[in-house]
Amino acid sequence: MATLTTSHFVSTSSHFSSHGADTKANLAQVGARNQAMTHNGLRSLNKVDRLQIRTTNAKAVVTKAMKQADHRPLGKIICGIGMNIVFVSAECGPWSKTGGLGDVLGGLPPAMAAKGHRVMTVCPRYDQYKDAWDTSVLVDLKVGDKVVTVRFFHCYKRGVDRVFVDHPMFLEKVWGKTASKIYGPRAGLDYEDNQLRFSLLCQAALEAPRVLNLNSSKNFSGPYGEDVVFIANDWHSALLPCYLKSMYQSRGIYMNAKVVFCIHNIAYQGRFAFADFKRLNLPERFKSSFDFIDGYNKPVKGRKINWMKAGILESHRVLTVSPYYAQELVSGEDKGVELDNIIRKTGITGIVNGMDVQEWNPASDKYISVKYDATTVMKAKPLLKEALQAEVGLPCDGDVPLIGFIGRLEEQKGSDILAEAIPKLVAENCQIVVLGTGKKAMEKQIEQLEIQYPDNVRAVAKFNVSLAHMIIAGADYILVPSRFEPCGLIQLHAMRYGTVNASDHLFSATN
Repeated sequence: MATLTTSHFVSTSSHFSSHGADTKANLAQVGARNQAMTHNGLRSLNKVDRLQIRTTNAKAVVTKAMKQADHRPLGKIICGIGMNIVFVSAECGPWSKTGGLGDVLGGLPPAMAAKGHRVMTVCPRYDQYKDAWDTSVLVDLKVGDKVVTVRFFHCYKRGVDRVFVDHPMFLEKVWGKTASKIYGPRAGLDYEDNQLRFSLLCQAALEAPRVLNLNSSKNFSGPYGEDVVFIANDWHSALLPCYLKSMYQSRGIYMNAKVVFCIHNIAYQGRFAFADFKRLNLPERFKSSFDFIDGYNKPVKGRKINWMKAGILESHRVLTVSPYYAQELVSGEDKGVELDNIIRKTGITGIVNGMDVQEWNPASDKYISVKYDATTVMKAKPLLKEALQAEVGLPCDGDVPLIGFIGRLEEQKGSDILAEAIPKLVAENCQIVVLGTGKKAMEKQIEQLEIQYPDNVRAVAKFNVSLAHMIIAGADYILVPSRFEPCGLIQLHAMRYGTVNASDHLFSATN
């Protein structure tokens, strides 16, 4: 298999398009008849491209590509065949996820592996994952003012090396409660040592490709080495490009490595007290990349550090999860959450999220009692609706419209809008099933509505994968009342299962 250096992670265009028509066209391709997972904007080089690369002077190609990468050109991204790609994230489904980030880390890496790349994911070992085994590889890392030892666990699934960073800062806090306690003991309350936890993750992720001798794949063996593209996801992994430059490239290591920073949700940026910069063990020259002032008093008043800002500035490329969201992020302070000016400076490329069509496939879904496809959907849906009603304890009535909501219970997802609309929907003789965790006040609000309308409303405030699949398959409508939505995998899942996305229609009908 031919191998290209990571310097071939280049753009083919100097222009960036994020028109709504493009987004609609991309979404329209994701339906029940789709048989392959697509991530628009990512593709392997075709045969002609490969031939040209083989016959081109290697030094000239690398030099030109590195110059292009340094200037961060915008446009469609090409991944050369045979690249070493390492995804770094705080979540990775199905082992750990609170939402779309975990879903993407579950589905995108296998899709990239299927394109011929060698792919690894690195995330914390929050729990005693039964399918991940101890590699017996240990490394010492400086976190804060201490040197700690981490070890790596590993499993090989669907062509991807799944690597888990093992340390008590991850395992002891979350063990047995992975779904709800990844970032804090409860929604809206973070662990005080989150900076140290995710600093540890970033450093461990940089060590993994060099120290792990992995031989599970029939096509690849040994360590990934230093010729790697790291894909850092959201603020939790934003220190990765900083550590790459300060700890490795300053010593002649990882000289060809590149970092792509992907924004899944800009509402969460990792803002901390400015004095905390010293806890990150970075040289002073990086301080300006973190420096941030906002008008809020949390976590402290005045000057702060902002992890996401640093990740955007220090990475080689910046991506986000849809062309439309990329357009929103640079539209102004409101949608860009005070980082719009930074993103306009660096540039950003939007690539529509794809779903994992192995997990989300009505023809083989292990969580639903009736399998179906586009030709049998009309016969299967009524049966699955009845099964969902029975599962949650609602009256089984095929004539009553059944509406589902799956998501975090917080303002961004429009949970308060949903709660206000439920009495109006009940008045129209609808049933509503709500699945999600979040802010305790919103959980109680939804649960109170179940008490108030026992024949029409069910609220399940916990992480439940099987019920999520049953809702997607059995509901007539899926509501997505989000105030903003970076991409919205839930809509793609619903389209795949023949369930109507009807948020705008239904909410306008109740107003």
